[in-house]
Amino acid sequence: MTLLVCWILFPLALAVLGLGCGLLLEAASAVRLPTSLLPAAGLAVMVVAVSFTTMADATAEFSIPVVIALAVTGFLLSPRWRGRELDRWAVAAALAVFAAFAAPVVISGAAGFAGYITLDDTATWLAITDHVMEHGRNLHGLAPSSYEATLAFNLPSGYPIGAFLPLGVGRGLVGQDAAWVFQPYLAFLAAMLALAFYALVTPLVKSPWLRVLAVFVASQAALLFAYSLWGGAKELAAAWLLALLAALAAQALRESGPPRSLLPLAVGSAATLSVLSFGGAIWLAPLLLPTLALFIYLREWAAAARAALAFSVLAAALAIPSLVTAKTFLRPAAGTLTSGSDLGNLIEPLSSLQLFGIWPVGDFRLRPDNMDATYLLILALVAAAAVGLVWAWSRRGWELMLYFVTATVGCLLVMGFGSPWLDAKALATASPALVLAGLVGAIGVFERGRRALASVLIAAIAGGVLWSNALAYSDVNLAPHGRFSELEQIGNQIAGEGPTLMTDYEPYGARHFLRRADPEGASELRRRVIPLRDGRPLEKIEFADIDEFRTDGVLLYRTLVLRRSPVASRPPSVYRLVSQRRYYEVWQRPEPPATGILDRVPLGGALNPAGKPRCADVSRLAHLVGTDGKLAYVRRPHPIVLDLAQTAHPPSWVAAPEQPGGISPLGSGTIDAVVTVPTAGRYGIWIQGSFRRELELSVDGRRVASERNELSHGSQFVSLGSVELTAGAHEVRLSYGGDGLRPGSDGPPLPLGPLVLSTATADRPVEYLPSAKAGALCGQRLDWIEALGS
Repeated sequence: MTLLVCWILFPLALAVLGLGCGLLLEAASAVRLPTSLLPAAGLAVMVVAVSFTTMADATAEFSIPVVIALAVTGFLLSPRWRGRELDRWAVAAALAVFAAFAAPVVISGAAGFAGYITLDDTATWLAITDHVMEHGRNLHGLAPSSYEATLAFNLPSGYPIGAFLPLGVGRGLVGQDAAWVFQPYLAFLAAMLALAFYALVTPLVKSPWLRVLAVFVASQAALLFAYSLWGGAKELAAAWLLALLAALAAQALRESGPPRSLLPLAVGSAATLSVLSFGGAIWLAPLLLPTLALFIYLREWAAAARAALAFSVLAAALAIPSLVTAKTFLRPAAGTLTSGSDLGNLIEPLSSLQLFGIWPVGDFRLRPDNMDATYLLILALVAAAAVGLVWAWSRRGWELMLYFVTATVGCLLVMGFGSPWLDAKALATASPALVLAGLVGAIGVFERGRRALASVLIAAIAGGVLWSNALAYSDVNLAPHGRFSELEQIGNQIAGEGPTLMTDYEPYGARHFLRRADPEGASELRRRVIPLRDGRPLEKIEFADIDEFRTDGVLLYRTLVLRRSPVASRPPSVYRLVSQRRYYEVWQRPEPPATGILDRVPLGGALNPAGKPRCADVSRLAHLVGTDGKLAYVRRPHPIVLDLAQTAHPPSWVAAPEQPGGISPLGSGTIDAVVTVPTAGRYGIWIQGSFRRELELSVDGRRVASERNELSHGSQFVSLGSVELTAGAHEVRLSYGGDGLRPGSDGPPLPLGPLVLSTATADRPVEYLPSAKAGALCGQRLDWIEALGS
């Protein structure tokens, strides 16, 4: 049902609202827009409208009602669409593009999003979306937390939020968490790009099915598609707006009308500024200046002057929210955006060749293995694009000409001063332009009779783009739906019961799902320093067991949300377990704590949560509490740890030195091993690390678990179920599957192992002992000992 709501109802709701707002724009401007442009232009109306409502806390909650009112008004003002027929070919193109962008997540069978562990910006986008739809940029009343720190880092500085506003509207309409509709939203933006492209190519391509082909392929330019698998909302929104603006500018050139006829172009320009802030001007200039020049060429100076004045007034009025915040955003961002050393999550600066939309490699940050084939495909694209631009000029196809100039010149301007990180975004935004021009050129040759040559060019361009995207599809990192569903449920359960601490690096928990419980991640952006026992804080992405933190730092938090693990320590004695799920445990202490912890001695190590205390430490704790005091302690059985690197494994699998007991599974294969169980009982079976392909576990010939797409930051444990075992030897088989056709199945291998069997996790009872009998604890296997005060 979640998939149905997210991937059908959500985009359908946005499409209906976009259509209604597009009809309203048409009525307000007295300009008849092409039918394919109505939803795309209406989405720009939504961006502009919600930019105004989210300027203040008092009006932010009216955003959705305002958008609905605008759409309803549009439908009421356009009864029966004035005899207009639906262009089924345009709809087919949009649906095909939507399906292509949806495939990496939908085929996985679970609601979610792409780009997990590659880039955590999506966690920030979700935090911003949720907050601005309720409070705008106002942060008053937020308690210190990673969520609050994330918002405080972005919103007061004027960070542009336009790309996320329709997401917030649609999310509110269907009642789903923004995380589950984020990827459908990106696919919807791609569909809007397709509709704008359809309007661009219609004057130049006669055959409807060839139009659909050109739109389908160009909308998937390799770098833009790859960015959609990284959560690139702004890149997709900017690409849609540039194509929309070109179509609207060309229409303004062809139709003379009153000043309000320029309203659609003004709305598109204001939406661009809302999405890109001051950076939008860099892209607008290559569109507006040639449009003005063509206006003068086609008409006269006086008419051009009147049109320029009318457009400036309309655009400035509609862009007030962006203009108010642009100056604030420019100051702190300027250094980072122009720094030649800022790579962000890139490995090195991207090749400028990626502007051509063909780059056959799974990770766009790398160079393709077959560069010779890549060069040939790009050469064919360049030749076809030259033909397409000449064809457009000869036919006065201003739409394609303006779009091409806007995208390429805008990209070059950004690359002239931007950082490598900003350059990559510009390349992604502009990359469809060359592909579209190339396909129009090849199709023009085809329609003029030279079908053999044209077919070769079309096949080369389409094949290069789709080959690139097939590799990106097989390399995608999918977010773990099951684990994030747990965090969503936990966030609802503990709302208002913060502050909350997470010790694993999970930005989607700390910045989004647990936001109503004032969460802080120990290795996340945070307001408090949560020191380890040696006094240092965790660095980003690092993880530590709860026992490795200083007790006074942990006790600041009422609630703990901890990853389950067979080797994790029990939290301090003042915490009790309130919820245990497959991936997470929730622990809470009374407010204020009923008992003080005077001192604490953690025991055990990385893969063994228990150890034997030194008698000197036991005596010291007993002396600290006095003769009437007591000690708290937790007994812990020894887990069975199977070092996968020491098993008989496929020759291509290699040990993972960064993960003791782990192995990197290079390809499919099977491990057979024997484990000896000391006592009968029910044993949980756990694997440390992450895996993409199907991982199947069998014990004594019985299948216990079959899982896939379990990715985590760091080396966390994943439960593979539990099984009743008798004392003695048991055969364990671990099979790692082939790549198949599933999304993400061909991504780089991640360390896997060790395999751990355990009868217990951190949920162990706390026992108490009078200090006079403390000596009885010497030599026992314990998780920790605490000296308790009154």
